[in-house]
Parts: sequence; structure tokens; C-alpha cells
Amino acid sequence: MTEASRDLDLVLLGATGFVGRLTAAHLARHAPAGMRIALAGRSQRRLDEVRTSLQVDWPVLVVDTADEESVARMAGRTTVVVTTVGPYLRYGMTVVAACAAAGTHYADLSGETAFVAESVRHHDAVARDSGARIVHSCGFDSVPSDLAMGLAHREAGGIPLIEATGQVRTLRGGISGGTVDSMRQQIIEARTQPHLRQLISDPYALCTRPPSLLPDSEWRGGIRRDPATRTWQAPFVMSPYNRQIVNRTNHLTGWGYGQHMRYREVVDTGRGLKGRARAAGLGVGIGALAAAMFFAPTRALVDRFLPAPGEGPSEQTMAEGRFHLDVDAYPVSGPAVRATVAAPYDPAYGGTAIMLAESGLALAGAEGGPGGVSTPMSALGTVLPDRLRAHGFTVSAQTLE
Repeated sequence: MTEASRDLDLVLLGATGFVGRLTAAHLARHAPAGMRIALAGRSQRRLDEVRTSLQVDWPVLVVDTADEESVARMAGRTTVVVTTVGPYLRYGMTVVAACAAAGTHYADLSGETAFVAESVRHHDAVARDSGARIVHSCGFDSVPSDLAMGLAHREAGGIPLIEATGQVRTLRGGISGGTVDSMRQQIIEARTQPHLRQLISDPYALCTRPPSLLPDSEWRGGIRRDPATRTWQAPFVMSPYNRQIVNRTNHLTGWGYGQHMRYREVVDTGRGLKGRARAAGLGVGIGALAAAMFFAPTRALVDRFLPAPGEGPSEQTMAEGRFHLDVDAYPVSGPAVRATVAAPYDPAYGGTAIMLAESGLALAGAEGGPGGVSTPMSALGTVLPDRLRAHGFTVSAQTLE
């Protein structure tokens, strides 16, 4: 497929879903003049409604991810495909395959270990040959974690790191129905396939283990108290997946962070006895939710209280949303460093839509690294921070005393 034969710059697949509409709205407001954008999905009527609401004249493409021919035609027409259609393990692999084969760049919102691992195994080599940059996890999972880790390493002067901790200071917003559904489907798959349970818990599921990794270098732990702020902290629910993305970035940079670097994420729960109780309760609650999802009867009960795919929070909830992540990294020599990624947006919706849209625009503008199955930092780390700052994000790094 030659560049001359492509009549589109960017296709947004899943434009009629909740996050898809938010992403489309951001593109309508901020895409460069003259950029050739199309909206894609399964329903012509719903696509037309989105286009009318945005007051744009973009073409619409009726595409079913189960139809390999229609997906291949879409991939062949555009420079980049941005997709919100999940769960990705069920609906995403045909899109990745088509983009890798056509040399078309790709960005998604996946937080699914099994999907990304399959993408690496089956399509990384093809994408490297074609020049397609396949960039997974371009939303709240896992742009803040991945960018902050990379920026912290740069602030440390590129010196190998011993360890790093991502600390979620603030997290306010709606619960993503798409994220819940992805977790649900991954747990269902893992129940019948024991190797998936092992894969999901493996910090190096998305890359080869470092050749000299020490056997005891895995970092596990429960609640803790931050020695600097005396705030109690519990493990963050997305820490296992975000750690896998950070480790893949480390792998793609030739283990530049260090072969023994350990990364984890925690969430602040407050000070004193109340903070400690919240931390303990959060840890128990996460485990209980995962256990409930594992069995069909309890899963059906829990599903009554969780948002469905395509649903979103109220305008007020999104307007009050915000997040703040600090990554404190400790190099083998020299002072510790802290990188911050924060924004006054709902992390799962408004913030995620901006991160995804800006990732797609960067790819459409030929910005980024070489082809292959990549990560936000390894593919877009030189350009995405500035793009996010232009939309109110704080993306910074500093040396700590």
C-alpha cells in the first residue's frame, strides 16, 4: 500500500461509543485544518448522528471488526487507525493485523495483558517490516505511567534505576464501562485458560525477561506509608498492567532503565488510622471484586452495580474529574527524581479521550519512532508530552532533595 493511495489521514473506529464521541469531539476542535478524518463503526445511522452533532463533513465508514475484508479496506485507506472498540481481545486483533500488514499506524485504549501479548507475538515482526507503529494503551491506561517513568529516567540523566514507585495522589471521575468489560472478559478467559492467569500476573508478560534479572527482584507488597508525606497507600488496581507496559518500554529501549529496575504503583488513601483503614479496605475490595468476577453467579450480581460498555458518567461527574500521578525514581547513583503527569479531566473519559486523540494526531503527523508493537513512551515520548501540555496537562520532572 503506497502513501499516495491513502485518501484519509485518520480513521476513528468506535466513534459512536461514549469515549469514541468524546474523542471525535476533541478531533473536531483541535485537528489541524485540512486533516482528512473519517468516523467508523457498525451503524450508519449512529455514525451520521455523531457527524451531525459535531457539525463536520467527515466521511463515515461502516466497518464490522468481525469482517476482515472491511477492516483491511479501512486500514488500507488511512495513515492511522484510532480505535475505542473493546474488549480488544474479542474485537481488536483483526484491526491490529490489518494495520500491521498495511503499514498503517494504530492507537487504542487497551488495558488487556492477553490482547497486547498476542499482538506482540503475532504482529510485532510484521509491523516492523511494514513500518506500522502499533501503540497500545493510549489512555489513562497507560499514558501517565509510561510517560512519567520515561521522563523520570531522562531527568536522572539516563542513569539506570534501582526502583520507581508511581503514586496516584488524586483520582476523581466516573468508572469506565469499557474498562470494566475488558477486565470482565479477561477474567472469564483466564478462568478456562490457566496460562492466562500466570500471564496477567507476570511483570514481563509483554517482553522477554532481562538476561541477568535476579530471581528475587520481583516487587510485591501490600499497604505502606509514604515516608515523606506520612500518607497511607494501597496497591493501585492498574499497577500490574501499567508495570507490564513500563517494562516493555524498558525492553524496547535496550533496558535503558536498568535490567533490575522494579516498578509498582500505589494510591494515596489519607493519613492516620482512617487512611490506614482505607488502604486496607481498598486492598480487600480489589481482591473481592476480582474473585466475584471469576464466578458466573457472583459476576451477574456485581454487574448490576457496574456501568455497561458504552455508558458514561454525568456531565457534572466529568466536569469535577481530575487525576495526579507522581513517579519517584531512584537511580543507582545521584539524587532521586520525580515526574508528574496530572490533568483537570476525568481520567477514564475526558482525559482518556484527549490522550487517545493526541496520540492519533501525532501518528498521523508522522511523529514517533520506528514500526512495531510499541508503547506510548517508546513511540511518542518525544512529542506527546508537549501535545498534552497544550491541553492543560501537567507533564514535568524534577530532581528531589
